[in-house]
Amino acid sequence: MITTACATPDLQFVICPDPASTSAPKRRMAYWQWGDPQAAHVVVCVHGLSRQGRDFDGLAQALCAHARSPLRVICPDVAGRGHSDWLSDPLAYQVPTYAADMLALVAQLQAQAPIAQLHWVGTSMGGLIGMVLAGQTDLQTHSPQWVPISRLVLNDVGPVVAWKFIERLRTYIGQTGHFDSLQAGAEHLRRISTGFGPHTDAQWLALSTPMFKPVAQGGWRLHYDPQLAQPVLALTPEAARQGEAVLWQLYDQIQARTLLLRGADSDLLTPEVAQAMQTRGPCAIRVELPGVGHAPTLVASDQVDAVVSFLLS
Repeated sequence: MITTACATPDLQFVICPDPASTSAPKRRMAYWQWGDPQAAHVVVCVHGLSRQGRDFDGLAQALCAHARSPLRVICPDVAGRGHSDWLSDPLAYQVPTYAADMLALVAQLQAQAPIAQLHWVGTSMGGLIGMVLAGQTDLQTHSPQWVPISRLVLNDVGPVVAWKFIERLRTYIGQTGHFDSLQAGAEHLRRISTGFGPHTDAQWLALSTPMFKPVAQGGWRLHYDPQLAQPVLALTPEAARQGEAVLWQLYDQIQARTLLLRGADSDLLTPEVAQAMQTRGPCAIRVELPGVGHAPTLVASDQVDAVVSFLLS
């Protein structure tokens, strides 16, 4: 049974500094809050590069419904996406900015109600943010309001992002389009997101609808800042390799119990990297999902059950 608190989320905001200038006006990051706002057990769910926090509606409802004690589930719209403000500097659309925003978010959650347990679910980019935060063992020293992540779910992402995925991403990222109807927009997303795996028409429309916003002159466009593509377009193989070395170092320092979900057909997370993640750092528990590429949407029941069981056991 899904309670009223689990049926729909509340839209909240946290104030974040502008990474381009300390004198710039503060900006807002939106987040969707499910469950009990006073719960000491918090699960933060962070989406992929061009997605938004409503991706986790089904997972959030399942977590609230199965929790045996009060639970709060927080699903942010990362900067430049959904209801969050856009950044003034497009090149600031990178993980260090997002990680700093998450510190501000957790500090606000702490001020509202003390957090005893912090769990993290990260899809693709959201997983990279989670690795950066979980892998900094001295983070609480510099950010006293931070609560160390005790359970971490990495959804089809690791320290190495296969270059062929970057090349595929560049073919569509930043193209927010113009669509006559939500249905047309959803069909477009389906064409470029075949790796998400099978969904019913109803599931796909529900997953896609929050991805669009109405345009004043009529129609719809994708609900994100097209300039967030700039860091992706500027990335070089050499810079990517340097980033991998840093991410492996952080991954090796993670102390949280870690679940790694991998789409069996993923073009981002290779089997070799996934295997290494099972033997290094937190020695992730690996679940391979057949018939899915990048990235599992956490809509299918087997995907939801894997995450719920891991976080609530």
